[in-house]
Amino acid sequence: MTKNIVRAYYDEAYPPVPTKSVKFWRSNKIWQLFRFFVLNLKIMRIIVGGHS
Repeated sequence: MTKNIVRAYYDEAYPPVPTKSVKFWRSNKIWQLFRFFVLNLKIMRIIVGGHS
């Protein structure tokens, strides 16, 4: 008869827990708006560059 060995998960199996700083920047509306416009400008540069 074979025994099933139950092992605990390794620490690497769990996702990292965000710090207070990370939580703040992820939930800051002004920062999110700024990043939204930066991302849109990057996308527009790619699109405009491909059409010229």
